[in-house]
Amino acid sequence: MAYTKKRRPYKKEYQQQKARGEHERRMERQRARRKLDKKGVDRKGKDVAHVKALSKGGKNSHGLKVVTKSKNRSFKRNAQSKLVSETSKRERKKSKKSKKT
Repeated sequence: MAYTKKRRPYKKEYQQQKARGEHERRMERQRARRKLDKKGVDRKGKDVAHVKALSKGGKNSHGLKVVTKSKNRSFKRNAQSKLVSETSKRERKKSKKSKKT
């Protein structure tokens, strides 16, 4: 929705984000990144992944890891972009191959 004739309602958008819970999830992800930066971990070009996904009830205290963007974003998701499986396609293929041999 483009605002061409009137100002964008930033305050209203922020309140809507808080009501949907987006704000708290974003802040949890940001705290995870800052925690690794404070430790001096080089995460250039990489993503910070949670051992237990935030959408599955995970927290920063459950553990963090630095992984490539392609690996972190390869999980199966539903229509609302929520995580369906914490096992990526790549990991499922590996486990199938190991079971066959």
